[in-house]
Amino acid sequence: MSNEAAGSPLICRTTTAKALMTGIERSALFALPFSPRKSAMARIVSVFLLALLAISVLATTVLAANGKHHHAKKYGPGSLKPSQCLPQCTRRCSKTQYHKPCMFFCQKCCNKCLCVPPGTYGNKAVCPCYNNWKTKEGGPKCP
Repeated sequence: MSNEAAGSPLICRTTTAKALMTGIERSALFALPFSPRKSAMARIVSVFLLALLAISVLATTVLAANGKHHHAKKYGPGSLKPSQCLPQCTRRCSKTQYHKPCMFFCQKCCNKCLCVPPGTYGNKAVCPCYNNWKTKEGGPKCP
């Protein structure tokens, strides 16, 4: 069998099939739904967004594992030195009408606990010692 005899039926069939297709059918068959340039740009953008998401998840996981929050150094038990009590108590008692007693008890609590809660009222859960020190009657000692 020669190459011409074996190859001719295949060549005839493919040639006949190509001849039967119209120009529109050929362009629809071989056309890409999007250009290669847009495809490359879409891949770059999607890889960038995926990397950004992965970095965000990793950073959140690391921070959660270490137990560090943005207030971890500023507030909490033992976060202050005794010399820092006066400015922190001034901040804490700034909006009360009972400034003198607030300052007295705040400084007493701060010197013992080395902690003053954030804000001018509440948030005592941040400083357990400050929160749990009670008067003889059972009321809160620290403002």
